[in-house]
Amino acid sequence: MVGMGSSLTSAALLNPRVGLFLALGFMNVIFLAGWVRCVRRGKAVRGWPRASDLGIGLVTEFLDALGIGSFAPTTALFKLRGSPRDELIPGTLNVGHNLGAIIETVVFVTAVKVNAVLLTASIGSAALGAWFGAGIVSRLPRRLVQLGMGSALLIAAFSFVMANLGVFPGGGMAMDLSGWKFYCAVTVSFGLGALMTIGIGIYAPQMILLALLGLNPLSAFPIMVGSCGVLQPAASLRFFRTGRFDSKAALGLTLGGIPGVLVAVFIVKSLALHLLRWLVVGVVLYAALSMLRSALRERRAAASLPELS
Repeated sequence: MVGMGSSLTSAALLNPRVGLFLALGFMNVIFLAGWVRCVRRGKAVRGWPRASDLGIGLVTEFLDALGIGSFAPTTALFKLRGSPRDELIPGTLNVGHNLGAIIETVVFVTAVKVNAVLLTASIGSAALGAWFGAGIVSRLPRRLVQLGMGSALLIAAFSFVMANLGVFPGGGMAMDLSGWKFYCAVTVSFGLGALMTIGIGIYAPQMILLALLGLNPLSAFPIMVGSCGVLQPAASLRFFRTGRFDSKAALGLTLGGIPGVLVAVFIVKSLALHLLRWLVVGVVLYAALSMLRSALRERRAAASLPELS
């Protein structure tokens, strides 16, 4: 057993991708244990998901595997449906979309060539940012969550519009980043990981960042999906502690997302993404305005309390 452990450690040091997969496995064992403990302690509602949860998971993970992202569409569909409660949505997103992120990480990190040091450093930084960010978000009052997610949805809609109009940088030809560009990518990934815990998906901003630094878009994709694969279980541990997530909806996203990812990766592979983005823009904008309107109602309700006393 000692020899096996030392050989795994040596393999991880020699091949950062092996280290990434070991970290991914370790984080998700802790993730699963944390979820089970949360349910057993009564911090999360027991029960099986609704059919609509499974459907939302299938559709949004399908979109995620095609590069559109899952957080904004899922938030929009939750808001349209009227559940979970707004303050539970950030945790539900991070917990429920975790398995899809694992599958995508394994597929794309294995299939696409990217510098292993840049890959692991950016992913590790994003995961650390998510750990700190989730610690804050999991304790925010509902109105601040509504304001944060409403803003996140507006940013997502703006990103989809800019992508469709071809405004975003197309990226360079580099397969690696060095010097100040490397440190910039790693540092900014920390902030993007923190922001993801409030519902700002990491795909678009991280793609823009890496494109501006001259990285080939093909090499950027494993970094994006790998960041999600590691940061989501890290963030979820914070939400497990406070119980600020909908366990049944998260389970629906998890189970429904499996076929969504597999169909997108192995069967469909590509679609007219600009048409899908325009469709998503309309839904996300509605959800953003609805979320901000809910925050305004919360503010008015809070302001009227002294008058009633």
